Amino acid sequence: MASSSCLTKSKTSIIHHLKSIKLNSHNLLHTISSPPFPLPKQTTTSPIDSAIVCFQSLYFRRQLHSATSVNNEVHQLPAEAPLQQVLNYPVGKVKFTPKLAFTAGSTEERVPCYRVLNENGQPITDSDSLEISKELAVKMYTDMVTLEVMDTIFYEAQRQGRISFYATTTGEEAINIASAAALNNQDFVFPQYREPGVLLWRGFTLQEFAHQCFGNKYDNGKGRQMPIHYGSRKHNYFTVASTVATQIPHAVGAAYSLKMEKQDSCVITYFGDGGSSTADFHAAINFAAVLEVPVIFFCRNNGWAISTPTNEQFRSDGVVVRGKAYGVPSIRVDGNDALAIYTAVSGARKMAIEEQTPVLIEALTYRTGHHSTSDDSTKYRSIDEIEQWRGDQNPVKRFRKWIESKGWWSHEAESEHHINIRKQLSQAIQAAERVEKPRIADMFNDVYDVLPKNLMEQEAFIRKTIKKHTQDYPSDVPL
Repeated sequence: MASSSCLTKSKTSIIHHLKSIKLNSHNLLHTISSPPFPLPKQTTTSPIDSAIVCFQSLYFRRQLHSATSVNNEVHQLPAEAPLQQVLNYPVGKVKFTPKLAFTAGSTEERVPCYRVLNENGQPITDSDSLEISKELAVKMYTDMVTLEVMDTIFYEAQRQGRISFYATTTGEEAINIASAAALNNQDFVFPQYREPGVLLWRGFTLQEFAHQCFGNKYDNGKGRQMPIHYGSRKHNYFTVASTVATQIPHAVGAAYSLKMEKQDSCVITYFGDGGSSTADFHAAINFAAVLEVPVIFFCRNNGWAISTPTNEQFRSDGVVVRGKAYGVPSIRVDGNDALAIYTAVSGARKMAIEEQTPVLIEALTYRTGHHSTSDDSTKYRSIDEIEQWRGDQNPVKRFRKWIESKGWWSHEAESEHHINIRKQLSQAIQAAERVEKPRIADMFNDVYDVLPKNLMEQEAFIRKTIKKHTQDYPSDVPL
């Protein structure tokens, strides 16, 4: 116990003594060329004094070693270390600058818009995009006219109370047909609700359009959807959903599956400028960029998200600049120029498949019709503005001028086609009206393999209700 106490006192005394020793840098460096520190002479033989002398010896030798090391390192340093101009951060190599500068929110010069035909249907320059066959050009034009006439007839049918709802593609016929012409039928389509022309191009008949709008038993959706919510497994056209932009992440997921299966095809998803303001768009395009999937993001920027103009949606230069922010190749196209759209989508498809990359296309256009039959667009824009776009920038008229200049179309052919399509649509509507509605059972099937008890009870209840109140239900709904 005595020895333990002695050692404790010795430790305390030593620490106190060492703290009292101060060597400045001048003295420390001076010792490099001087003899070793003289150790104090031992005048006593007590254990504490001996311990102090021992610790002093160790302390001075350590200081001498450190000072020598520092001096060597000082002499080995270059006169001036080179400055690093670039550093490879996890996000990539970045250059340094001494200038404090914030990137501009926008630039005065807007992204240019790719165009092939001017308003008069004349090529603005020699281009490979003009090298399309007569057969292809005529089919593109006739389908644009068919879509135009179909919209007119179905819109009138809704106003007559024959169908409950409709939305036209007026002013966007070139976007529908030209983009579809540039795709392969094996490519998957995730539409918004203003792309029936893509389905028309792939062979969906006027009668099938009528069946869907009237929601009869021949409707692919079995009457469960609103009119114009088309879908066709046969044509790789996913069913339209009213919810804005939900189809965009679905399209990216489908494209990822094509990549994993090494398919020689891609996915295209359509959406409006309003859709680009949703979180789904941003999540989807980033997902596509990171996973490098073959998907084409086709934005129909027609200036209006129902009644909300683009200047109240975003401050950026449209939608095309967002592609660069996510590392996605992008292009802005004249949405009223069928040849420009055809060329851009052809190039985007080739790039998406061969390079396994997403591509963003922003087609600038103008919706000259109402948003839907539930909308009156004259409440938020002038009639003069609408009429100006219908005249000067009409995509159907512009393409007609071009094919007529090639000698591929005539006034007689135009008149004959209009009469033929109107006749077909009239017959299709009359036929669809006569077809009975889907069975009551179709309200409950196609979800569960075996119908759960609660749905069986609901089905029984609705059957009982219809029988009890027959006068309140359509007679063409089979029980």
